[in-house]
Amino acid sequence: MVTETGLDGTRTEYFEVECAEPTLLALLRELFEEHWGEVIFGPCIEGAVFEGRFASRPRVSLLDGYVTVQVDGDEGWHFHLCIGENRGSAGLPTPPALAARRRCARAAFFRSLDRAGRPGSWGVRMWNGAGEQMMTVFLPNPWIDPESRRYVREPDWARLTLWMRLRERFASVPSEPPPAHAEPPVTH
Repeated sequence: MVTETGLDGTRTEYFEVECAEPTLLALLRELFEEHWGEVIFGPCIEGAVFEGRFASRPRVSLLDGYVTVQVDGDEGWHFHLCIGENRGSAGLPTPPALAARRRCARAAFFRSLDRAGRPGSWGVRMWNGAGEQMMTVFLPNPWIDPESRRYVREPDWARLTLWMRLRERFASVPSEPPPAHAEPPVTH
């Protein structure tokens, strides 16, 4: 586990995932083909958070190192992530340095903690070869009601089941009991 401290005193704990194409493809298929209705995703950087959701089950496909996540028949929007070797075409091959920059170089499950150490969000994050964030996927949160999407006073720790199961499968971190205290995290 790696812990990073933010400028505001919050911390984020990271649990690393192997960045091999088959591993990342399996993780993305699990997230978007099996749990698409439970996740919120997009870039999450200081000063900007894009929160996307699918209204129906998307399909995950792979071509030239890029995974595409798209709802069949919906050309309105989709996204691509480079998770494998990107060769380009015979007429326009991808230079090796550019291919290395594009490709996911780091992926990790994360848990965000407020200044007092109370967990407040759980998910998966990916970075490219230049260390730029590619995407964050927020997983079900015990402090947020999935229907109203508002914070609750009493957490439902069962909402951590998906995070625990995926983190164990892809980062080899065993499940753990819920936090001992049920005090809500301080956010914003």
